[in-house]
Amino acid sequence: MKKGTMKKIFSRFTLVGLTIVILFLLYFASSLLLVWGVNALIVHFWEEAEPYVSFVYSVLSGIAVVISVLHAANRDMVPETKIPWILCIVALNIFGVAIYATFSSHRPSRRSRKFFRGLHARSAPYEVRAFSREAVHEGMGRWASTSEALHTVNPSAVAWQNTATEYLPLGERFLERLLEDLERAEKFIFLEYFIIERGAMLDPILEVLERKAKAGVEVRLMYDDVGCMGKVAAGYYKKLRARGIKCVKFNPFVPVVTNVHNNRDHRKITVIDGKIGYTGGLNLADEYINATHPFGHWKDVAVRLEGDAVRNLTLMFLQMYDLQTRTIEEFSPYFPEIGTVEGASGFVQPYGDGPYPLYGRHLGEDVYVNLLNGARHSVYIMTPYLIIDYRMREAIVLAAQRGVDVRIITPHIPDKKIVFGLTRSNYMALIKSGVKIYEYTPGFIHAKCFLADGEIGVVGTINCDYRSFLYHFEDGVLLYGTKATTQLAEDFEETFAASALQTEEDAKRSVVFRWIAELAKLFAPLF
Repeated sequence: MKKGTMKKIFSRFTLVGLTIVILFLLYFASSLLLVWGVNALIVHFWEEAEPYVSFVYSVLSGIAVVISVLHAANRDMVPETKIPWILCIVALNIFGVAIYATFSSHRPSRRSRKFFRGLHARSAPYEVRAFSREAVHEGMGRWASTSEALHTVNPSAVAWQNTATEYLPLGERFLERLLEDLERAEKFIFLEYFIIERGAMLDPILEVLERKAKAGVEVRLMYDDVGCMGKVAAGYYKKLRARGIKCVKFNPFVPVVTNVHNNRDHRKITVIDGKIGYTGGLNLADEYINATHPFGHWKDVAVRLEGDAVRNLTLMFLQMYDLQTRTIEEFSPYFPEIGTVEGASGFVQPYGDGPYPLYGRHLGEDVYVNLLNGARHSVYIMTPYLIIDYRMREAIVLAAQRGVDVRIITPHIPDKKIVFGLTRSNYMALIKSGVKIYEYTPGFIHAKCFLADGEIGVVGTINCDYRSFLYHFEDGVLLYGTKATTQLAEDFEETFAASALQTEEDAKRSVVFRWIAELAKLFAPLF
């Protein structure tokens, strides 16, 4: 047997998967044994009373099912999640009630919610805008309402000027610029990533981080534990600590039957001295710079910020780092005074999003819908996954039907075949509504970008799927009238040229595929 196969069999990912399966089996077995045990006791001790007790049991279980169905139907949750839960409850009876009660909530723990509220309260001094609301309306025109809505729901999402922007259309360019800026660090470096993996991308970054840490620069790195399964060992953070890097794992996996593990840190943030920041779709692994080619050419993007808007990224990192470490620290040393920045233009508004109720709304989807609703001429979208709810689909369709040129770029070579099938299952309805869908023929596109009317855009980590919209911690940057906005528009044109326009004939699938896709879409919101 090949060494690579053995490594996969005995990997942490496999072991965790087996643990989850065993826990599920134990959970359901214990439920069955409880019911059977109760019935056995009834038969053994109260044979004459069994029909009456069984009747009471049936009535009570029926009441539990009705209450659970009513609860699901009237619950403040995304409508698409209600139908599969109701089906689960009705089909499985009392077991469906137990499953619904255990797994339907994707909220972080009560302790985390309380701590996060405290973090936001302490963040208030750093959420003060440098200019008035009137200045935003005067500068952004009809798009000011999108900016204001962001700031209203998430006060940390402040709009800034005095920020130079650079759009980086490939991972190779991102790594080159990042290493240059890391070398310039004098006080601190913060990194927050969903995935890290040793190789041609991460190793040179770690070399600089270790050297900077020895020189007295404060270096922090936070990575997502589930995101890095199969990428680094469970105790890898200890090795980084030994190299002088303050490293923590976000939401470490614990073998407990719960949905709390759905709340992953999907953000990709770098902050250097509070003056330079990066975000986008790029993780720190070799496929992102095409050092490896598991799915053809990997297209991903990032945006580099220099100036006042980096404050938002700094605040986002500190909040998440302190949430994970349960520490209360003074933020002020990480917010330096920034003078006039050369090349600054437009408005730049980095923002964070996360699971309800830490964030009052699903901001990632809100921003995308607002751009679609406000567009007059065009909306261009890059997304690796297109698994959208009714609200998002209607915004796309309505924009196309009122004459807006809506174009969506998805991968041609998938990284996940089931997800790719779900993405393609949405093609036909969108194409018939006038939406132009392109597949990136060289390989896989991992970028998450929106551009409306060529003047306002978003670059970030937010996919067009349920996980990004509902469960993950995400981030993005709203860019209006910036250099990066122009560069984004140019990259869209180049990417369209490298992609294949899909037709209704291309979107046709077999009956079997359509039925499987429809069934998968029914339960997609739960996962």
